[in-house]
Amino acid sequence: MKIFVAAMALAAGWACAAEAADVRHRYTVQRGDVTVDVIDEGRGPLMVLLPSSARDSEDYDAVAEGLAKAGFRVLRPQPRGAGASSGPTEGITLHDLANDVALAIENARDGRAIVAGHAFGNWVARMTAVDHPNLVRGVVIVAAAAKNYPKELLVSLRDAGNVTLPDAQRIAALKVAFFAPGNDASIWLKGWHPKMAAYQRPIIAAPKENEWWSGGTAPLLDLQALQDPFRPRSTANDIKAEFGDRVTIATVDNASHALIPEQPDAVVAAIAAWAKALKP
Repeated sequence: MKIFVAAMALAAGWACAAEAADVRHRYTVQRGDVTVDVIDEGRGPLMVLLPSSARDSEDYDAVAEGLAKAGFRVLRPQPRGAGASSGPTEGITLHDLANDVALAIENARDGRAIVAGHAFGNWVARMTAVDHPNLVRGVVIVAAAAKNYPKELLVSLRDAGNVTLPDAQRIAALKVAFFAPGNDASIWLKGWHPKMAAYQRPIIAAPKENEWWSGGTAPLLDLQALQDPFRPRSTANDIKAEFGDRVTIATVDNASHALIPEQPDAVVAAIAAWAKALKP
C-alpha cells in the first residue's frame, strides 16, 4: 500500500510538473536597443507565430494553446510597439523585423523553428528564413495575399484598423476584407496598433519581394482561407507552381483573410499535421 501511494504521489507530481511546463509565460529578451516581448508555452519542437499588420500576437491565443497541446513549444514574439516590445521604427525594413524573430528563437535555445506568419506576418516569416536559414526549418504562409488581388480591398483594410471610425463602419470593412459571411467580425474591433501600422506602412508600400518571397530554401505550407478575397481561387496554385515540391497547400473553409480567429481548430490541425511530417 505504501508503495502504491508513493507511486501515485510521484505520478501526480509528474503530472503537475508537466502541466506547469505547459503554462503560458512571458518574458523579454534584448539586443542593443531592441526589446522583444515573448509569449512562450508548451514543450516540443519549436514553433513561432507572427501576427498580421498592425496587430499583435495575442490574436493567436487559441491557436497557440492548440499547438502546445499538440506537442509543440510555441513562441509569440510581439512586434515592436506591441506589449513590451520596443526598438527603432524609423526607416526599418523586413530584415530588422526578421532579426527580432531570430533573437527570440536564439534565446529559446531549443533548435530550429517552424515560423508561421499571418498575412503581413508571412513576409516577416519568409524574411527570417532567408536571413537566418540556420534557425528556420519550415515556414507556414497563413492567409497570404496573392501578388495580384482587387486593389479596392485596400480601402476596407485601411478602414478596419482605423480606430477613429464608428464601429459600424469598421465592422462593415472587416466583413469585406477579413471575415467570411456569418462569422463575427466584431471580435476584431480591438487589437489594432496605429503606431505599428505607421512604421509597417512604408514596408508594405514597397514590398521588395525579391528579398523575401522565396522563403530561402525552407519547406513551405501555404495555408489558404477559401473565402479570402486577397487570395482569389484563380491564384490558389501560384506559390506551388513557382516553388514546386517545397510547397504543401492546405485550405480552410468558412474563413477569410482573418482566418486565425475564424477557424482556430482547423488552423491548428493543418499546421500540426504538416509540421509533424517535417524532418527535424
